Amino acid sequence: MIRALGMMSGTSLDGVDAALIETDGIRIGGFGASAFRAFSDNESAVLHGGLGLWPDAPAVPDLARLVEAAHADLAAGFLNAQLIGFHGQTLAHDPRGRGTHQAGDGAALARATGRPVVWDFRSEDVRQGGEGAPLVPFFHWACAEWAMGQGRLAPAPVAFLNLGGVGNISWVDPTAPAPEAPGACLAFDTGPANAPLNDLMRRRRRQARDEGGALAAQGTPDAAIVAAFLQDPWFARPAPKSLDRDHFAGLLQAVAQLEDAGAAATLVAALAASVAAALDWLPSPPGQVLVCGGGRHNGAIMAALARALPMPVAPVDSIGLDGDMLEAQAFGWLAVRVLRGLPISGPMTTGVPEPVCGGRISHPRGSLTKLFGT
Repeated sequence: MIRALGMMSGTSLDGVDAALIETDGIRIGGFGASAFRAFSDNESAVLHGGLGLWPDAPAVPDLARLVEAAHADLAAGFLNAQLIGFHGQTLAHDPRGRGTHQAGDGAALARATGRPVVWDFRSEDVRQGGEGAPLVPFFHWACAEWAMGQGRLAPAPVAFLNLGGVGNISWVDPTAPAPEAPGACLAFDTGPANAPLNDLMRRRRRQARDEGGALAAQGTPDAAIVAAFLQDPWFARPAPKSLDRDHFAGLLQAVAQLEDAGAAATLVAALAASVAAALDWLPSPPGQVLVCGGGRHNGAIMAALARALPMPVAPVDSIGLDGDMLEAQAFGWLAVRVLRGLPISGPMTTGVPEPVCGGRISHPRGSLTKLFGT
């Protein structure tokens, strides 16, 4: 087993999560400490200003240094980590066009931390014809397999719903022998999650989020806007499929004339409706939907999901996992898989023709030899 530190800065642009995990890249041996490093208001504003930029944009080097410095700052508190999985900050994602762009140089982070760094997880999948996202589903399989072994989950298909800036769902069968095995996983983005609601709160109330869903709970959704939202051709595309954070930017424009509570409630209703629509693409109904990511702290979102879905909905914490750190843990687990040459994506998660082991490894002098010797 290797002690890997996974680090994730998501599309919600609120900060960096870091979490330790012990794994051989297949099964989970244990979970370790975790921490969060918030972006300052200025850092967040700079990153928001970089959304949509590709590597050749003049502002990108400064953005990358900001991302690297924030991650190095947080990694300094995890001296016992043997390996770092560094996702970087997604600025643009267009797998059928220019590709995918995560700002941040793993080699720079390796120099700053003195540990080997696995990074650039998505590019190879896109180069081979995949969507490059979502990448967490294989880890969701490992989590379900771990929970089944702990007696916390039945040996039957279950769905993990991650609500970050964009929502994604993973249908997994924990009885399958490996995540890349036929019938083990199906995953895809469901639609916008926290990003439109967070953007609404920033623009109208200068707040980072609708804390606890308090504002949305006071409003009434506009059913016509939600119905129009569901007519987007993207929902008719077969899974697997992935989204750029701002694909549904028109949703914010659609609620522009609504008062604050009604606008927030409409965005929540759209989120729940998109998840309900996603169920049509699953191989079979999951026994339950386990919600992870920041969205599970929003009471209005959780209530809307409970109304919209025909199966039980619960936070992933209910089976002993940390819903705030699951994505960070995932990139620690994926880093070990890259180190071992194991696939991190496959046909039923990103649409790539064959399972792919992506990622790059950067390491300070001598550190990789030491890691292999442990």
